Amino acid sequence: MVQRQIEKQIKGSFNKKKVIILLGPRQTGKTTLLKHIVKSIDQHIWLSGDEYDIQRAFKNPTSTELKAFIGTSKYVVIDEAQNIENIGIALKLLVDNYDDLQVIATGSSSFELGNQTSEPLTGRKFEYRLFPFSLEEMIHHHGFLKETRLLKHRLVYGMYPEVINNENNQKDILKLLADSYLFRDILMLESIKKPDKLVKLLQALAYQIGSEVSYNEIGKLIGLDNKTVEVYIDLLEKSFVVFRLNSFSRNHRSELKKSKKVFFYDNGIRNAVISNYAYFDVREDKGALWENFLIAERMKFNHYHKHYVNPYFWRTKNQQEIDYIEEGDGKLSAFEMKWNSSKKHKITKTFTNTYPNSTVKIIHPKNYHEWLTV
Repeated sequence: MVQRQIEKQIKGSFNKKKVIILLGPRQTGKTTLLKHIVKSIDQHIWLSGDEYDIQRAFKNPTSTELKAFIGTSKYVVIDEAQNIENIGIALKLLVDNYDDLQVIATGSSSFELGNQTSEPLTGRKFEYRLFPFSLEEMIHHHGFLKETRLLKHRLVYGMYPEVINNENNQKDILKLLADSYLFRDILMLESIKKPDKLVKLLQALAYQIGSEVSYNEIGKLIGLDNKTVEVYIDLLEKSFVVFRLNSFSRNHRSELKKSKKVFFYDNGIRNAVISNYAYFDVREDKGALWENFLIAERMKFNHYHKHYVNPYFWRTKNQQEIDYIEEGDGKLSAFEMKWNSSKKHKITKTFTNTYPNSTVKIIHPKNYHEWLTV
């Protein structure tokens, strides 16, 4: 089993009178991780939010009814908790009334579980996210040399656990993930009236990774108004399919202030959406895949190591740009992503002159691991 980076953090949060919430996309290993964590705990009970009797028991319970249902268990895991109506209220009753009970709940989409638990569990929860395998996890598991040799493969097929664990069936697994699992939560919402448009939107975003995204232009391309495009992208982000970067600006006249870029959390899902699994060396989108991979891995790295930064990209009206910027603790760090490490690359002087106290770095295949591991 691959050692997940947040395992120690979750264990360290036990028995502190708070609910532990584990969020993340489907098929990233949330259930596997928690079964591994609680397997040595005798007094635990495992409940699935997919089962009707569990949904009914937790829908509108009293604290006494919940305790009777749980019995003498000291640890309670509620898997797929987003399927239980009013789950936040039930979790609040448990944490408020039973000091010796540790409750853990998993959810495959933040917009469902998050909306139900945010208010009831204010001040009563630790929240963690589990993503597809990270580069750091893979290096710890396989070793640096093997992961370096697999880099081009990862850029095409991504880091989903089932994809990595089934090397002979990767295309079929990615198609299943892209066609079924990732959309399941979103399509259950009443607000999604045109699922075919959602697929077209994802395809449009897949072709534009690393580029600025115009909601209006995408809307015209796929037949949706720009407000609906924004709503759909927001749902895709909350279900951990994509994430957005805003443009960085300190109100200098030349800087773009309201632009956005959209990236995929996983390269394999991105390539599955457009059905392109061509070998990396023959692809025309090498730069886009490299940039998406690095920024997605950096998002995982920052989350797992609790690096609290604001991520951006930077661009001027004259098309000068920086791929990725982090702002944290009063410091500004700029990064350019370049696949060709033998070629000399420079950070635009417009940026360094505008922000002379910032640090700048080129990320390429010879040093990327230093940026994504500790």
